[in-house]
Amino acid sequence: MTPPPPPLGRSRHRDGLSFDPALDDTALASARDSLAQGRWPDARSLLAQTGDDWDRRGHRIVVLAESPTSAAWAEEWQLAEPDSADAATLLACATVFRALRGKASRDDARAACRAAARMAPADPTPWLALLILARRTGTDDERLQVFDQVRGRHRDHHHAHHLMTACLAERQQGEGDDPFHEVYDFAYWAAEQAPADSPLAVLPVVAHTERYRVLAGAGIEPADPARSRHWTTRRARQAMKAAFDWWLEWEGEDHPRNKVDLNYLAHAKVYEGRTAEAAALFNRIGPYVTTAPWSYPDRDPRKAFRTARRAALGSS
Repeated sequence: MTPPPPPLGRSRHRDGLSFDPALDDTALASARDSLAQGRWPDARSLLAQTGDDWDRRGHRIVVLAESPTSAAWAEEWQLAEPDSADAATLLACATVFRALRGKASRDDARAACRAAARMAPADPTPWLALLILARRTGTDDERLQVFDQVRGRHRDHHHAHHLMTACLAERQQGEGDDPFHEVYDFAYWAAEQAPADSPLAVLPVVAHTERYRVLAGAGIEPADPARSRHWTTRRARQAMKAAFDWWLEWEGEDHPRNKVDLNYLAHAKVYEGRTAEAAALFNRIGPYVTTAPWSYPDRDPRKAFRTARRAALGSS
């Protein structure tokens, strides 16, 4: 008998690292695996329990929707429960990912997102799905308009701010890094506008890292971040110190995407040369590695993470 495939995204390498986009949300990983096998009631229960925790809802729906089979099962769920906003939103997000893979039209994806948004006017998640689509296929104006729709429903939406930071970092490449580049203004503005306990305090570090990705990809900065001076400028050091000091006092370790921020901050601290601070972050990250930013600009993220962690901790 042929054994069943391993659970999606949860395979562990022999080094113990997990690049599962579900991060440390075990309930999400379980519901995603069930959905991949056609058992959508587990996803239904998970989203019902999530309620209006918008960052967690967005994270969970995006991860559920990424599987190539999610759209088919979400459609079956919607047929069974046509009034379910959860089913409509999951189907919309899954259709966005199908469109990005060339398996559905962009117009169909947009229509599905807008239909879901009408069913749940307060929910930013259908607009987050539209922003994921616009990130790859839209114009600058479209991205800004959709981002405004997300932010109007949840002012410090974590994933949406990360997406906009990545988009803005790619504008006006020029001949080098501009300390007055709009991505830095955006990140500092968002961090200042957010509540004191918001993880958007780390957004200036994310902006600095996304800008490195663009500059290194264009050949302006070295492809090896260890050889780049991008991490030792006055602006970079200020951003990283402020973010690290904030993290030391932060009590929001249950934020659904906190491992994303920890990976960005550890990456920055390693290449700033602050290995003791990086070590504290690696200990908190544990096995939950995110592909970005360790893959920047075009690197093997597993190898890059292990090398950086070894430099900080003195072990593999």
